[in-house]
Amino acid sequence: MFVFNEQFFPKYDTPHGIANVILLPAVMEYNADATGTKYKDIAAAMGVKGTDDMSQEEYRKAAVDAVRKLAEDVGIPKDLKGIVKEEDIPFLAESAYADACRPGNPKGTSVEDITELFQSLI
Repeated sequence: MFVFNEQFFPKYDTPHGIANVILLPAVMEYNADATGTKYKDIAAAMGVKGTDDMSQEEYRKAAVDAVRKLAEDVGIPKDLKGIVKEEDIPFLAESAYADACRPGNPKGTSVEDITELFQSLI
């Protein structure tokens, strides 16, 4: 997560926490299949009822949806429109890929994966 967020500081006037919240649902979706049952705990902690009766796919989606809902409830933008310019995505993706924190991501990444993640948010 931080590997993506750190790329905002040199280029954009976006606070760390805001960038985290904007990026988190997309990063969660990307990493979902590498997280085991962690999203079940996240969904339950976010107030989702019935997680014990949900399939893995259902509780993963519920966790991401709950994070999105919380962001919406507190007025955080749901995407990077008006923050990131399309022409900046290659720089952001390359920088994120080169970041020392990237190997700690639960799922392997490529520059192309990171590019797609950023593009999905604008």
